[in-house]
Order: sequence, then C-alpha cells, then structure tokens
Amino acid sequence: MATWAIGDLQGCLDPLQRLLERIRFDPANDRLWFCGDLVNRGGQSLETLRLVHSLRANSVVVLGNHDLSLLAIGERRPEEQRKVNTDLQRVLLADDARTLLDWLRMQPLLHADRALGWMMVHAGLAPKWTTQLAEKHAAEIERKLRSDGYGKLLKNMYGDKPAWSPRLTGIERERAIINVFTRLRYCSPRGRIAFEEKGAPGTQQAGLYPWYEVPGRAERDLKIVCGHWSTLGLFIGHGVHAIDTGAVWGGKLTALQLDTDELRIVQVAGRDVPAAPPSPRPPHRPVRAQPARSTNS
Repeated sequence: MATWAIGDLQGCLDPLQRLLERIRFDPANDRLWFCGDLVNRGGQSLETLRLVHSLRANSVVVLGNHDLSLLAIGERRPEEQRKVNTDLQRVLLADDARTLLDWLRMQPLLHADRALGWMMVHAGLAPKWTTQLAEKHAAEIERKLRSDGYGKLLKNMYGDKPAWSPRLTGIERERAIINVFTRLRYCSPRGRIAFEEKGAPGTQQAGLYPWYEVPGRAERDLKIVCGHWSTLGLFIGHGVHAIDTGAVWGGKLTALQLDTDELRIVQVAGRDVPAAPPSPRPPHRPVRAQPARSTNS
C-alpha cells in the first residue's frame, strides 16, 4: 500500500497515465493526492478530469486556481463560455459536464492527514497561518462552495485585493483566502502577495520572499506538499515539498511517495509538444534537497 502526491496535471492525460504505470498504481491498495490544477492548457482536460473523477474513491484532490476558474466559467452564459479556449470548452460541452463540475466543486482547498504527517494545498500558506488556522480558513471557502451560494462566490472571487487580514469579512475575506491557497508564490513579511512575480527564487524584487521562507513565519506540525509554481521546479526544504515540475510546458510530471521516511520521487516526461508559456521562464531547476534515491524517465 502506498500514498503518492502528484503535481499539476493541467490537462495532460498521457503523462498521467505514464506516471500511474511507473508507480504501479493499484487502486485496490494505493492512494493518490492531486495537488490541484487538473485542467487547462494541456489539450486533454476533459479526459484528465474524467480519469481523476473515476479514481475518486482512491484519491484526494485540492482545488487549484485553474480548477476554480473552470467552475466560474461553468456558471456563465453559453455565449461567454464560447470565448474560452478549446480545451475548457470541451469540458463545458461534454455530456457529463454537470457531473464533473459538481464533483469538482466539492473538493477541498486543503487536505490534512495527521496519521500520515502531511497536508496538501495547491499554492501555499500565509506566513502567520498555522496548520490549524489554515484548516479553519479553508473550511470557510469549502462550506460556501458546497452551498447554494457558490455562484456568488465564484463570480466575485477574481481580483488581487485585498491582502489577507483576519479582520476581513464577506467576499473580500473569501477572495483573500482563495488567493493565498491557489495563487501564492512570493509575499512580503506581512503577507502581501506579489502576484506579478512568477519566476524562480532570485528573480523577485527586494523585500519579497518565497512564501515558505518568510522571516517570522508560523511553525507547522505537518509536512506540506504543493504545486502551482512550475518555475520553482522540484523543491524540498523548510518542510515543504513543491512538485509542480511543468508537465504542461514540456517538463516533467512528478509523483512523491508520502508514506515512507525515504525520499522517493518518480518522474515521467511531460507534454510531448510544449505550449508557449505566457511569459519567459528560466530553464527547469533541479531539486534542491539532500541526495536521495529517485526514479526518472
């Protein structure tokens, strides 16, 4: 029996199938943790979503920013839906679209397993959030997504402001929480997110830190696995295991085994024909961690 965390899929079905074969995934015994962003850009979002949905009894998914975007688009008028890319249109026009979107909307922003010693989020945590605070704030959004008021949340979640503060209320509070869980890379010591900074560490403006290196950050009692930050590459440090290795950009799709003290990483080649990224990005960065046995292809 094994538990594997898998990085951002972004509609890359073929790499996912190769990875499941490489880790010898057995649905009768094994568990999968998906770090979010199941859809968009890879050209196989519908098929990817269907496969992960079929594995729902054996897996956990946390919502990423692209997943939430798909849910929001699914609430728009048909003429507005036709303006999105073909990859997402295929999901929206599928016969089983309602089943897939209703299931996706029920997925959490955070998953914690204290017996295993791990928690999973898509992007990161605010500097002052302990594990317990993060669970509390995630639950606020999850309750709203699973209620009759989910449409209003999805319509109003977009925007870079306000910065997180425990004094926030209403939609501003909900937007700030969503931004932390699904869009965070760099922030100031006070937790203000620098949304425009997307490069690898060392490229950011002075006074900004990767979210897991902010001075004075809270101590957390669980190891964290996350995705979202493809230019970071495979990073292990400060109790964080970041495993978005840019499969959709022609990088790797990564799996990390969680139920072992040994660092075991399995990677397969990502998308065969990489899409053009939205902005220039540096070469893929190698893992920054102590040497450990890994399997690559």
